[in-house]
Amino acid sequence: MAPEKPHYIAHRKRLRERFRRTNGSGLEEYELLELLLTYAIPRKDVKPLAKELLNRFGSITGVLDAQPRELEEQVGIGPTSSTLICLVRELCSSYFLGRVRHRDVLSSPQLVVNFARLKLSGLYHEAFMVIYLNVKNEVIDYEVLSEGTVDHVVVYPRRIAESALLNHAASLILVHNHPSGHTEPSEEDKELTRYVRDALKTLEIRVLDHIIVGKNGYFSFMENDLL
Repeated sequence: MAPEKPHYIAHRKRLRERFRRTNGSGLEEYELLELLLTYAIPRKDVKPLAKELLNRFGSITGVLDAQPRELEEQVGIGPTSSTLICLVRELCSSYFLGRVRHRDVLSSPQLVVNFARLKLSGLYHEAFMVIYLNVKNEVIDYEVLSEGTVDHVVVYPRRIAESALLNHAASLILVHNHPSGHTEPSEEDKELTRYVRDALKTLEIRVLDHIIVGKNGYFSFMENDLL
């Protein structure tokens, strides 16, 4: 007699068929993560592993924000699986960047926030990013100019100005992350924003917003009338 196939083989097939039939609608978070893991772990029931990851990191967002070394601390997750999970995050980031290009970012502020959070909110050190815009408020490019420690990053307004001129930017959006998760700006954040805004004003380059992102949300200087 032929050996009986492992039970998860048929389960995986049903899960994929459900996803294709509904485009993912109605699937639980653990089922979506389970389906993703099937492409990295071919010979194992990965449902328990998906649930363990969600329990450890709190949500799909937490799993995608996790760094490779953190993911690999979970028994059953190796380099192939962690790379796949991180790849999904970068694909999502590229998706939101593509959505925001060639359109007025002031009419689509949430897309900018989504992009910013995907790029920076999962980091465990502070990083400072600049999004360059043309005269129509469309994204030209973006650049991470500085990376620092867990609670501090050094930013040089002169470098921001030089990069803005090189990118022929008419305006820009400043973005940095707070690894603590709390997104309220510090007095130093406010002072830096004013300093950069005033320095760029002499070059006729506008600072449209300064967005602080964290795992628990974001803070917009523009939305809070701080610009």
